[in-house]
Amino acid sequence: MSDWLLFDPMFRTAFLTGLSLAVTLSLIGAWLRMRDEWLAAFGLAQIAAAGGILSLPLGLPVLVTATVAAGTAALVRELIPHPDNSHYALMILIGWSAALVFAGNVPHGNVIGESLLRGQLYFSHPGHLVSAFGLIGVLVACLPWLQPHLLRERFFPDWYSANRIRAWPHRLLFGTLVVFAAVLGTVAMGAFPAFAMFFVPAWVAFALVRGWTAALCLSVALGVVAYVTAFIVAIVLDQPFGPTLVLLLAIMAGLRFLPRRN
Repeated sequence: MSDWLLFDPMFRTAFLTGLSLAVTLSLIGAWLRMRDEWLAAFGLAQIAAAGGILSLPLGLPVLVTATVAAGTAALVRELIPHPDNSHYALMILIGWSAALVFAGNVPHGNVIGESLLRGQLYFSHPGHLVSAFGLIGVLVACLPWLQPHLLRERFFPDWYSANRIRAWPHRLLFGTLVVFAAVLGTVAMGAFPAFAMFFVPAWVAFALVRGWTAALCLSVALGVVAYVTAFIVAIVLDQPFGPTLVLLLAIMAGLRFLPRRN
């Protein structure tokens, strides 16, 4: 059964695309929670969904228009004085309303809009897989340099200004990774499933373990377990993948009530 589900050519590309995204989204989700910017995932995903619908009238690939839309929104937020999590909440409102307006006024917009919100992982193509592998490769390569800067900025926020060291390089790199992860997650999994993958594993991990490395490892482990389980359950029971993944992650959130390890 597992061979048929996971390695049959019909599902291989979709499974590997989702698996690599599960690792990436869970890992970046832990950093977003550490920075208290966890709404970024949903805000950028909603903007990406709205931008993806515009691919139809513009005649461009969905990945391109979604990335431009999400990247523009992230850049505008960074230009606002003292940006915080509330600005991502505003992105959610703008992205959701724009996606519905675009979908109602663009030919076939409802079809692509529904796929971006709910997700169509089974229709992933090799381009999605290459992009997902490329993103996780860049993330792993940047981790040794990026992680100390993110931790230092979180726990010693005045360190960069006090030492006259530029903070924008690591902020730009991290912001770029978040944008691409949100876009790929939205295009492949859907806006809601991608946000759930960003949010729940890190939320549970931070409640159960102490130590940054342990939290990262548990976040990724929970994300991968939830993804593989949802993929198999959805196929066996002939259910849509996106809602199945979100439901399983919501159930997984109950693990937060387990005793915390010291």
